[in-house]
Amino acid sequence: MLVDADHLLASLIFEPDRCSINFHPLHSYVAIGFYTFFLFIPKLRVIAIGLLFHMLTDYQDCLWH
Repeated sequence: MLVDADHLLASLIFEPDRCSINFHPLHSYVAIGFYTFFLFIPKLRVIAIGLLFHMLTDYQDCLWH
């Protein structure tokens, strides 16, 4: 859940109609690229899977609004 700490940097911490993907720094496409790269490092693989699932669930929020 530390990946959601970047929400504190936004002017409104929570806005229901905002898409988190590519808005918050830890939800950016560059960060998602790093999370994908982490899949190839065995010690980080479980964390990478969790982060990518988190991005997937946040992306689903973007589709509904």
